[in-house]
Amino acid sequence: MAQHIVVGSGPIGSKVARLLADRGETVRIVTRSGGGPEHPLIERVAADASDARRLTELTRGAEVLYNCANPKYTEWARLWFPMNNAMIAAAKAAGAVYAITGNLYGYGPQPDGRMTESTPLAASGRKGVIRAKMWQDALAGGVRTVEVRGSDYVGAGTAGIFSTVLLPAIQKGRAAWGPADMDAPHTFTYTGDMAHALVALARDDRAHGKGWHVPSPPPVTIRELAGRYCELTGQPKLKVHSLPRFVMRTAGIVVPIARELAEMDYQFYAPFVMDSSLTEKTFGLSPTSLDVALRETAAAAEATAARTM
Repeated sequence: MAQHIVVGSGPIGSKVARLLADRGETVRIVTRSGGGPEHPLIERVAADASDARRLTELTRGAEVLYNCANPKYTEWARLWFPMNNAMIAAAKAAGAVYAITGNLYGYGPQPDGRMTESTPLAASGRKGVIRAKMWQDALAGGVRTVEVRGSDYVGAGTAGIFSTVLLPAIQKGRAAWGPADMDAPHTFTYTGDMAHALVALARDDRAHGKGWHVPSPPPVTIRELAGRYCELTGQPKLKVHSLPRFVMRTAGIVVPIARELAEMDYQFYAPFVMDSSLTEKTFGLSPTSLDVALRETAAAAEATAARTM
């Protein structure tokens, strides 16, 4: 019997599982492939997280069920609600806390680009509406629940604007062109801080029934983020350029993933600032320096390059 169930083995799920196992706690990580980090206290199970009966069996006796899943953007509408409903049912049957890896989509665009935990969940876009309803369903599901919300991730294994736009350009020694205002302030969240916040808040009664922001460093521009990475790694300064906003929207007419990305482009063409001070003050947590996250990213990139040589 595992003390903790982690659904998903991406950057967050893997870090949550390792963090708990390193503390001597037993973890069962559930994915379709049965993958996940190797550790004597981590059991890896192949299962469909939308199968409520199977997930309930796997969760029996657990203290916390962590939702660290991350369906493809193009499959959110089809996959998220069955998975969320199954996790609510499994947590309820076990009497476990349901801890959700959340984001800021549910708020929608803000006039000043700033978000606190009291900002209304007023999104009108498809993905924002989905995320808001998932949280509302959890609150109405009769379980102890908490949602920990982070901004765009930095750290090894992430799939954000840094890893998809900046890093490839740095590695190839060319300029980066991205669907963003490169000089707008933007909050970035380290995956390690998300994992620590999830574990801490899942076990704190004060957190339950609320959404909380992951402690994150002060906002920086994408240009500044690229500059810090290049300085830390001794690389030539990266030239960054903004793509006109219409480019991704035009591509979205025929390319599904471009359409999904264009829906969320408000996050990158204007200030996008997450205030995490309430979480920091309430729970005594503090954000990790962006330099730590960037060094971790660099180390992972070097390891990947070495494997492919």
